[in-house]
Amino acid sequence: MKWLRRKPTIITATGLVVVLVAAVVLWNVSSSRTFQFFGELVHRVDTTEKVVALTFDDGPDPAGAQQVLDTLDEEQVKATFFLVGRDLEKHPDLGRKIAQAGHEIGNHTYNHQRMVGVLPSTVAKEIEDTDAQIRRTGYRGDIHFRPPNGKKLFALPHYLSEHHRKTIMWDVEPDSAGTPTAQQIEQDVLDRTKPGSIILLHPMYQSRDQTRQALKPIITKLGERGFRFVTVSALLAGR
Repeated sequence: MKWLRRKPTIITATGLVVVLVAAVVLWNVSSSRTFQFFGELVHRVDTTEKVVALTFDDGPDPAGAQQVLDTLDEEQVKATFFLVGRDLEKHPDLGRKIAQAGHEIGNHTYNHQRMVGVLPSTVAKEIEDTDAQIRRTGYRGDIHFRPPNGKKLFALPHYLSEHHRKTIMWDVEPDSAGTPTAQQIEQDVLDRTKPGSIILLHPMYQSRDQTRQALKPIITKLGERGFRFVTVSALLAGR
């Protein structure tokens, strides 16, 4: 009889455990670089050829855009910029400079919000408003998509799948956590990069000076190791 009286409590506790486990699993899935529920996700390309994609998230911002463009021009490297729609609208001249320099422009949402637990209509607006800003730069190539903070769960991958677009993640990420020095960022990239890697850097904003300082040494030293830099589209085309 005591067990019967405790039964509702046991059921409630079990239910809470199940909910917590499910929440942890879904959170881990939303952060995964290699899995999503719908459509195609790419975090690197399986190849023996020494090609890598250099990608930049966020911006464009006056604090870092021109320095990044100058470095890429000096090193004759083409990269992929995943830009934020609101920043493009605020700095259309910088968007045009990126496009005119021959770089690839990707979509990083309009407001840079985590795309988990959002409505399908929110996903559509975030992506489509940013696509429109990207086209205003004069860029006419494919527009790949990268979710802010790598977060995605149901609505976002479903939208991308329905529109035949890939989720572009990464396998090298040296400057997303903490405040690493330029030397630490450089060494992390050199240690982790392999053929087919997608390298993620955040060089745009005022606080990212260390990343900007690391950019040229990264390009130089990977080049010395025989690596060639291509856009995300070129990397995907070579699969």
